[in-house]
Amino acid sequence: MIGEVDPESGYVMDIKVLKDMIAEEVEQPFDHRNLNLDTIEFRSLNPTAENIARVIYEKLRKRIDAKYDLHIKLFETDRNWVEYPA
Repeated sequence: MIGEVDPESGYVMDIKVLKDMIAEEVEQPFDHRNLNLDTIEFRSLNPTAENIARVIYEKLRKRIDAKYDLHIKLFETDRNWVEYPA
């Protein structure tokens, strides 16, 4: 996330708030799941790294203030990763 640092907290966004948001929007619905069968988002969308990164972006973008720029970087391996938006 990119934005102005809050002079009081020293953060662009409180890391605890962001961590909780990621847990709710990404980890809980997707972790240890068969994405094709167990999630609404991927029932009709191939869960490629590119599509997963886009879905994560869309879920978080809805909850993060538009004044912040958001980029998702998803690693499959140390040498294979995608970034959304590119």
